[in-house]
Amino acid sequence: MSALEAESSLSFSHIALVASTAEQFSETVDFYLSLGLSTVRQTTHDRPQRDIAHNACVVSEAWLHLFADRPENSITLRIIHATGDGIESKGDSNKIRIGMATQEIKTIKEILTSGGHAFTVHADPKVCSDRIATHDPLGNDVFFTLQANSFSIPSSPEVKPLKISEPGTPIEFNLEARTPQKNIGILTSGGDAQGMNPCVRAVVRMAIARNCRPFFIYEGYQGLVDGGAKIKEAKWTDVSGFLALGGTMIGTARCKAFRELEGRRTGVLNLIKNGIDALVVIGGDGSLTGADRLRAEWPEHVQALEQAGLITKENAEKYRTLMIVGMVGSIDNDLASTDMTIGACSALERICESVDAILSTAMSHQRAFVVEVMGRHCGWLALNAAISTGADYLFIPEAPPSKDDWEASMCKTLKASRDAGKRTSLVIVAEGAIDRHLNPIKAEYIKDILSTRLGYDTRVTILGHVQRGGAPAHFDRFLGTMQGAEAIEAILRAKPDTPSLVIGMLENKITTQPLKEAIELTGQVAQSIEGKDFARAITLRSSAFSKQLRSYKEMANFNPDSKMKLPEHMRLRIAILHAGAPAGGMNTATRSAVRLCLNRGHTPLGVHNGFPGLMRGEITEFDWLSVDGWTIAGGSKLGTNRDQPTPQLGAVAYQLQKNGIQALMVIGGFEAYTAVLELARNRSQYPAFNIPMVLIPATVSNNVPGTEFSLGSDTATNVIVQATDMIKQSASSNRRRVFVIEVQGGNCGYLAVVAGLSGGSTTVYTPEEGVDLSRLQRDICHLRSRYIKELGRSEGRITLCNEKASQIYSTDMIAKIYEAESGGFYGARTSVLGHLQQGGTPSPLDRCRANTMAVDSIDWLQGKCWEGMDVPNEDNIRLPADKLKRKYFPPVYSSLSDSAAMLGVIGSEVRFTPVEDLVMQTDFKRRVPRTIWWSAARQLIDILSGVGVDIEHGGCTTVYKSCAIDLTAEDLMRLYGRTRRLSKLGGSPTAV
Repeated sequence: MSALEAESSLSFSHIALVASTAEQFSETVDFYLSLGLSTVRQTTHDRPQRDIAHNACVVSEAWLHLFADRPENSITLRIIHATGDGIESKGDSNKIRIGMATQEIKTIKEILTSGGHAFTVHADPKVCSDRIATHDPLGNDVFFTLQANSFSIPSSPEVKPLKISEPGTPIEFNLEARTPQKNIGILTSGGDAQGMNPCVRAVVRMAIARNCRPFFIYEGYQGLVDGGAKIKEAKWTDVSGFLALGGTMIGTARCKAFRELEGRRTGVLNLIKNGIDALVVIGGDGSLTGADRLRAEWPEHVQALEQAGLITKENAEKYRTLMIVGMVGSIDNDLASTDMTIGACSALERICESVDAILSTAMSHQRAFVVEVMGRHCGWLALNAAISTGADYLFIPEAPPSKDDWEASMCKTLKASRDAGKRTSLVIVAEGAIDRHLNPIKAEYIKDILSTRLGYDTRVTILGHVQRGGAPAHFDRFLGTMQGAEAIEAILRAKPDTPSLVIGMLENKITTQPLKEAIELTGQVAQSIEGKDFARAITLRSSAFSKQLRSYKEMANFNPDSKMKLPEHMRLRIAILHAGAPAGGMNTATRSAVRLCLNRGHTPLGVHNGFPGLMRGEITEFDWLSVDGWTIAGGSKLGTNRDQPTPQLGAVAYQLQKNGIQALMVIGGFEAYTAVLELARNRSQYPAFNIPMVLIPATVSNNVPGTEFSLGSDTATNVIVQATDMIKQSASSNRRRVFVIEVQGGNCGYLAVVAGLSGGSTTVYTPEEGVDLSRLQRDICHLRSRYIKELGRSEGRITLCNEKASQIYSTDMIAKIYEAESGGFYGARTSVLGHLQQGGTPSPLDRCRANTMAVDSIDWLQGKCWEGMDVPNEDNIRLPADKLKRKYFPPVYSSLSDSAAMLGVIGSEVRFTPVEDLVMQTDFKRRVPRTIWWSAARQLIDILSGVGVDIEHGGCTTVYKSCAIDLTAEDLMRLYGRTRRLSKLGGSPTAV
């Protein structure tokens, strides 16, 4: 006799069939294998293993799986050879009926006949076809029909028909036949750039999710011309592991043939042969120019190929147009109409890593270093590297020295810094640097000048191609992924008359713009430089570029007698204070503010240990060298804590008045925001608070309202991504392991989402969505289906979990549930990154943002202070302060609400928002802003990891919205269809 126990738990179900003899066990395994199930694992135990569920001792067991196109349509059988008291007593009442839907009824009959299995055929009036009934060797009823029935396990209202090929092959539940929307070719061309591989991965997986067929075109345009094996359809798993790889895995090469008409015509023929009707090109301006030219010539090429008999009339009609979408992969960040190109941020990381290391040896020997970086026509890399490393002098092609005798000016500037006590000198020069007569300025020449005129021990370092290498930084992975996904959407939206498009980023939004216009605009920069119109060349760059250049020139060097110094009556005493948890970029912002103040004649004051230090009067005056080296320093040099000023507002007011502080700059996170808000609200009681106050957001959680980015968030995300790369490597080595990684963020899921997208997380758990059993069921079902299909070649997987994603389902509990429901196909481990996310050297992106924020804050404080030197009287009429009695009013008096503000980065624009106006945008209970701008990234995580995607056949059940849409937390919850109760932002729980 045999017994069967059906162990069902929704998506976690498998069917256990128990055989009492070795012969029954073998026959049952063979029976189901003949029907197309595959052996996942078969084990014979040396010593019988006790199975509590079946009150038996298991001698042998086999796991068989029916691979379906969708995980919920799969069947897993566990066939057991067991011995025990209860095995023989199980009767027919424990048998089950298994129903399978297939269109190959005839093939089923042949399989059963050849195997010697008796069966009966019954008419099925519902579908006008036969219904086959048989028994497996254990006596269980097995049915085959054209229509799915209620006995199918797992049951689903949308079970698709089976398609059976030859006996012994897997039976798959295929989706209904669908014609792919587009066949899309993907090529990378020109110089390689970090971030190209993440972009390729996103294009491939998004194409499959949108029911398109992606094709790799290897070796750039050369592969397009060569055709054959150089053009190959890309599968989902072909891009596994691409996120962490630098360069381009599909290759790039220079192609002379493509520059000729016949070469391009051959490329057109190869595209048509492979059925490709859209092309995604990732490269620099030259590569994109070539793509646009191909698009313009396409009708001519198709007509010529038809006349030559190389393609049919039908194909000529079918491929009348070619849609082209470009993405800029260039470390130079030299394309107009986009704020950032793929690869630029990673190249800047390589430069800063190298220069940071150089500075330590330069400090030891009091040496001068001249570092050459890439950038033939664009100085973006050199400028941002100079800001990020605190370089003393800079040469870029857009802004050559204004004087012919620039050598003397450079020597004077560097000597002034040395005389002030600095031990090193650092000059950064772009490879395309020129003087105002277009003569090149080379690193070796600069070295000779410093050695001969100043007697400095000078060295030259040419970084070269190290700038192109290495794993891409978080931002390039994020940018490449978002742009790659949008490229597919742009292709599907396009009409025959839609021009070639380029995907870019403006104001922190993914954009699509005409490719031709962007290329022409970029070419005008080089033309302006050649025409010595340097002012126009700078104007053609982004607005941020010109602002960065001005601020660098103003604060790079010590100028005790500078003409920049303001008149005595306009000079201010500005205090700088850190509050909240430490974050990368705090020290950089402080350094920039201090040096800008000194060069303008202001007095910068450092407040140590946050607001408690202010209460105790721990205030010191900064000088030039006191912040030397702070650019690359992590944490908080001033000291910081989460304490609020509320308990001792009187002490705070006393110290502000005692030290003559006329403006306050607070750098910190949510605690800093609430502190500034408290000071502003108590101005009526404490006159000393009537001074301009500005908050620079700095928190790894990025949970401050009024800004899309906070200092430290990019550094923390890079730390998480680097950690997940290493953890995933460990998981992959084990082949069958999932890591649940806990990250910080409080009640804000920003870190988990952006790091999850950049690190290739299978899914993420955030406070905005929460965690419930249905969500865990879905994720475990997905993991099991992937590991079963990838048996023997599985990759490691990670899941990111925000520290406050759920009060019930902790990181450790989620990992235990993962493993408990794994069916033995994978194991689960946990990793808590903790305070690693708050430490380390600030990322170059955080350094550059810190510099920009500090400069804008000082400018804003100046303006508000000078406005505050006029004081309103009782009738609210503003009068000059010098006409009032000084014993009643200080020199600066500003009581208006707009004089206490948050500096925010919205897109690429800097905005100052009164803290009082941010109250309605804030959920104070959860300490988060009400608006979520990163929701599109959350959607992409599931799509690109394959959740809800028919990986083999294309198509996706997940709705993907435009990257430019902002969603509230409530919108995001609705998007993911949670049916539990959640705390509504700023209100009571509500059913979503």
